[in-house]
Amino acid sequence: MDRFQAMQVFVRVVDANSFTRAADSLSLPRTTVTTIIQNLERLLGVRLLNRTTRRIGLTPDGAGYYQHCVRILADVEETEACFQEAALRLKGRLRIDVPTCIGRLILIPSLCDFHDKYPDVELVLGLGDRPVDMVQEAVDCVIRSGDLEDSSLVARRIGMLQTVTCASPSYIARHGMPQTIEELGRHHAVHYFMSRSGRNCAWNFKVDGKHQEVEMKGTVAVNEAGAYLDCGLKGFGLIQTPRYMALPHLQSGELIEVLPQWKPGAVPMSILYPQSRQLSPKVRAFADWVAELFASCPLLSGRDETDPAALTCGVFKTEAAKARLPAPQPEPARATLTEALLGRRSAREEAAEYAL
Repeated sequence: MDRFQAMQVFVRVVDANSFTRAADSLSLPRTTVTTIIQNLERLLGVRLLNRTTRRIGLTPDGAGYYQHCVRILADVEETEACFQEAALRLKGRLRIDVPTCIGRLILIPSLCDFHDKYPDVELVLGLGDRPVDMVQEAVDCVIRSGDLEDSSLVARRIGMLQTVTCASPSYIARHGMPQTIEELGRHHAVHYFMSRSGRNCAWNFKVDGKHQEVEMKGTVAVNEAGAYLDCGLKGFGLIQTPRYMALPHLQSGELIEVLPQWKPGAVPMSILYPQSRQLSPKVRAFADWVAELFASCPLLSGRDETDPAALTCGVFKTEAAKARLPAPQPEPARATLTEALLGRRSAREEAAEYAL
């Protein structure tokens, strides 16, 4: 029995939680996968998996063996990567999942840079704010904001998301501009609720160096960042949104910053991936690239939002490039057919003028 292959098959079965999905991903017959696991259990003298008609579960021995296999396979992959030729390019599919607005405003405008560096890597980019089961959905890595709940994933901090409290001019015209934290009790908010728990995200401000939560009366609650911003623009209430999303609307006057002296705390941004993919060269390359991308943007790295570099990342970089393009010059006016006919002299007239 090929023990290395047996470890690969075992880890894939656990990650996929299915013999069939594991077999498909490895391009092996299901019966072969089943036989490999049975032979592995016979070799080790322990049961690794509890099987039912609906699910697969690790036994205590299986859980320990899984952790060892993950480390061994990762070490082998890392060792092979170290000795590959420097010119050998990464290739294959890399499936990632990111919040919709991060994807649209930050990642997609910069993806050409990633493609130039890794032209043989095919990115499968999922956009959404819903929770993702990375194992079941075969996702290689995700980008998420806020506190992390799943301790089984490896997390790498890639940035700090600055947020801003703001409202539309129409809302302020109706309800006035709050001047203190206490006055927020008279105002209404648009709430953002978490899809997994259904709970509204807390409103917080940094007061005298400490974080202070504030209870806000809600008018509407949504669970998608773009819809949340739209509700604020329509005047449903105050919003606390990432500054990179609000920036163009703050500059145009469609939104007005509220209580700028008490800013909300910055929110950590992380890239997460399963332990079995911790040392994948493609995941590591993408994580390094996105960390560098976030570090270059003040609004995503915790730096001062007045830094001119705030307008040179993501979609703002694209818009700035458009602004620097020279204005199109009007085409020279073309004479109409009538003007051309009226302005054309006969050969006799030209000859007479020449004779003079």
